[in-house]
Amino acid sequence: MTETKPSRKMFLEVVQELRSLIGNENIRAGDKLPSERVLAERLGTGRSTIREALRSLELLGLIESRQGEGTFLSDFRKHQLVEVLAAFIMQEPKSLEDVSATMRIHEKEAVRVSSGHAEIRALPLWDSLIAEMESDAPYLREDIVREVLIASGNRLSLKIWHLLYQYAGKPYTGEAEAGERSEIAGMIRMIRSGETEKAVAAYDRWTEIVHAQRGNTDGDHPRDVQEK
Repeated sequence: MTETKPSRKMFLEVVQELRSLIGNENIRAGDKLPSERVLAERLGTGRSTIREALRSLELLGLIESRQGEGTFLSDFRKHQLVEVLAAFIMQEPKSLEDVSATMRIHEKEAVRVSSGHAEIRALPLWDSLIAEMESDAPYLREDIVREVLIASGNRLSLKIWHLLYQYAGKPYTGEAEAGERSEIAGMIRMIRSGETEKAVAAYDRWTEIVHAQRGNTDGDHPRDVQEK
């Protein structure tokens, strides 16, 4: 008997169940997924439905099929979905401004949270970052922002920021230059000492420097969003 074409609901349910299986079994990037037959048995659905779900995930770059070896989980940070979607939805300058402003909300909140909690302020990370900024060693701008986001402890915010960062055209690309390092070090010192507003002000000055160095190619620099 021929299997009928899976409905949209069935397809989405299978994708969700695959995601749960990956999480429950702690499958990491580079690990092999169970075979189509095993997945069909475990998820209680037909192999054609499993095959369609896997094909869709592969097109998004979330999994990788290797002939003769099987299907493997990819590093989601390397997929091209964001770039593809951005080509369609980022047509208007206002869209990019909104993305940049939202990204900055997450960054500022990470600065505020980090400077507002004694346990976070006591992390050896801050001394290490200050030492890096005072040395001539190269340090990526993106890594500075990411370290603050990670320190704040909000993993969901970090994931959202990562997507926004890609949509915004990766505005922190490149190494921190000499003119930036004093502002970065000042921001880190203010975080470490719990001076929240001064830390945010230093963050603003640094991001304005970065934006100016990019030549304002992304439109107007998003100013602070009015907080309700």
